[in-house]
Amino acid sequence: MENSPAISMSGLIGPTIMLVFAIGFIWVWWVDRRHLHSVILAAACALFGVAMLSQVLQWPSGIGPNALFSGFLYTLAVVLASEGMLRRASKRLGFVAGIALTAAIMISLWYFAYVQPNLLARIYVQNFSYGAVLLVVALRILPTRNTGRADHILFWVLLAFALHFFPRTLLTAKRSLPTLAMAPGDSLFWQTLQLSLSVMGAALALTVLATILTDVMNELRQDRDLDGLTGVLNRRGFEEQADCHVKSRRRAPLALIVCDLDHFKQINDTLGHHVGDAALKAFGGMLRKCARASDIVGRIGGEEFALLLPHTDIAGARDLAERLRSALSSDVHSIHRQDVRLSASFGIALKNPDDDLATLLMRADRHLYGAKQAGRNRIMSDPVQASSYVDNTGSVPSSPAPGI
Repeated sequence: MENSPAISMSGLIGPTIMLVFAIGFIWVWWVDRRHLHSVILAAACALFGVAMLSQVLQWPSGIGPNALFSGFLYTLAVVLASEGMLRRASKRLGFVAGIALTAAIMISLWYFAYVQPNLLARIYVQNFSYGAVLLVVALRILPTRNTGRADHILFWVLLAFALHFFPRTLLTAKRSLPTLAMAPGDSLFWQTLQLSLSVMGAALALTVLATILTDVMNELRQDRDLDGLTGVLNRRGFEEQADCHVKSRRRAPLALIVCDLDHFKQINDTLGHHVGDAALKAFGGMLRKCARASDIVGRIGGEEFALLLPHTDIAGARDLAERLRSALSSDVHSIHRQDVRLSASFGIALKNPDDDLATLLMRADRHLYGAKQAGRNRIMSDPVQASSYVDNTGSVPSSPAPGI
């Protein structure tokens, strides 16, 4: 392929972009080592950029060596990119599948480079294979209704990138390369190839990088808002999430349970803080187990916890609290080889139309204090009565959380 200086310079844009993205992925991994797939994607970008560069500079020289060298780098880049995107979605392409794909594509390229030289055949093998592999990956990471916006954007960008290999190749290759053994730099196919790989490849790399950065921010936010001992939200995380529900204008019941372990100081003083920590961990685990996906559970004080229950009235909240109270107090808990009896007191408040989170917490805390004053291991709440909130059908919903 005879490249003019202008074509050679324009051909350097794509490789440079890919190498910049490779550095970006490495930087993300350096910041948060949990994202090993970021390293895999960095390698994919680097290999893709070097493959483009090898074609632009025609190194190694010769049709066969250049076709096999650049083809191997492109293929490895696509396989690694597929593995990286699948790993982010907790799935795998797998080592064996990756080797098999690479071997099949390389054998085909070798055949059409040396046994039966055919440029069009090599173009079809590479482009259709890469498009098919990436299409399968896109379908495997198909987002669900519960996945975030970043996952949906990634799916559509990947789908577009996978599908573009087919029409671009069919519309440009056969018309501009009917008899040549190597694509000339001024051909429609070559220029379209460089433009599409540079623009759409950069768009895909940018989308994947943005998605991983979103993952990192969500994980850092979760680490910030999670109580390390019990696994539930800390006070900051609980208040941030609960406040959104309390401020919601949906006319549906919303109940708040505030509870804490009885005589917790005595447990710490007589049995040790390690036993107290284990008791808190066990109680937090019990709360997480009984909570629904829509419920918000947090540790808002030393031994004090809170559960915000959307679409639940006082009767439903009392039913949940009673099952928690009964399950906790009816068993002897073995903690660090010591038999420990635990109990908890509960205060429950139902959101009134004008309540904010602070008011709701204050009322629930007042009921909790009343339960403590009345002897502990009991439940006190707002009166059990028909809620002033109604759903769209006019009925009063009562949605107790599932059992323990």
